[in-house]
Amino acid sequence: MRSDAHVGIAGAGLLGRLFAWQLLEKGCRVSLYEAGSLTRSTAAAHTAAGMVAPISEAIDTELLMYQMGIVALEIWPQWLTQLAAVETVAYGTNGSLVIAHPQDHSLLTQYIRDMKHILPADAQGTVLDQTTLHELEPDIGEHFRHGLWLTREAHIDNRSLLTVLLKRIQVLGCQCFENTPVSISENRLRVNDVAKEFDLVIDCRGVGAKEAWQEVRGVRGEILRVVADEVNLQRPVRLLHPRYQLYVVPAADQQFIIGATQIESEDNSPVSVQSCLELCSALYTLNPAFAEARIIELTANLRPALNDNRPRVLWDKGVASINGLYRHGYLLAPVVVSHVMSALFNTTKANVINKMSQPFACVLDRFIHGSEYADCIH
Repeated sequence: MRSDAHVGIAGAGLLGRLFAWQLLEKGCRVSLYEAGSLTRSTAAAHTAAGMVAPISEAIDTELLMYQMGIVALEIWPQWLTQLAAVETVAYGTNGSLVIAHPQDHSLLTQYIRDMKHILPADAQGTVLDQTTLHELEPDIGEHFRHGLWLTREAHIDNRSLLTVLLKRIQVLGCQCFENTPVSISENRLRVNDVAKEFDLVIDCRGVGAKEAWQEVRGVRGEILRVVADEVNLQRPVRLLHPRYQLYVVPAADQQFIIGATQIESEDNSPVSVQSCLELCSALYTLNPAFAEARIIELTANLRPALNDNRPRVLWDKGVASINGLYRHGYLLAPVVVSHVMSALFNTTKANVINKMSQPFACVLDRFIHGSEYADCIH
């Protein structure tokens, strides 16, 4: 694709903003269309905790996601250094913890056993006894006796990132349109029955693309945000439970994000009383001081997924449709964006991507480049 091409992007969530930024830095002209607000985003990326957790996610997914996530851990610091000219985005690099209540200790034991079976030795983390657990995180309740410290994992301030990306693309000259839903056809975005032509259209609408991509489904995610002045956590904590998995992620200004990993439902209604009680109960059992926390947000959203829970890119007649990041948005976005950019500009993949072992790199190539895309990018 020519470096001065005009690209239309539908959807201003994480993928849409990342693509806009990368394309603008290449010299392209970019028009970005968002069905909702750009500053008060309703995207799944806004209703997220920003975890970059390839190791803990590997237990419930496949090794390809782990491989991509390890690459993302190298890409994010590079990108955030570039964006720091606009504003610093908080990025925690002190790992994450996996814990379980004493009555659920068998879940943690099985988790560690599965990890040893699936992952290489350098990714299996450090098993902590009660003393070392509380030395690492003193504000975790004393009744927790064991833990697993995954030292390589990270988390990013997702809302700050979305804000900084918007500022950067606006400085670079992106034409941004909010409250502007679109429909898509060959090299065109249709806005209010007016067709606008582009050299390339990129569809990043997530669940909003379901009408055009029937395989897309929504997976419900719920989060609770609280402010707790009396509690300090240095890293995300994942709490194993027989019925559900919950996570608690520290954010700026003594805020904490509490969420459930996944709920197989396309119900996008407000959070139920039962869900609220479960989220609050998990907080309280983590540390009773959370009882005095102040709830500042309780919300749900739908994350876009495909049948195999893998991301995919479809190339067809001047349109690149990208979807299916599932619950792994911040884990997978850097690799997906980097691969698509390498396809568009016929460049060698980033060195960090080339570090993926050959079988996984081939699988990744198949779902990024598996369909003919020459008509789309030339």
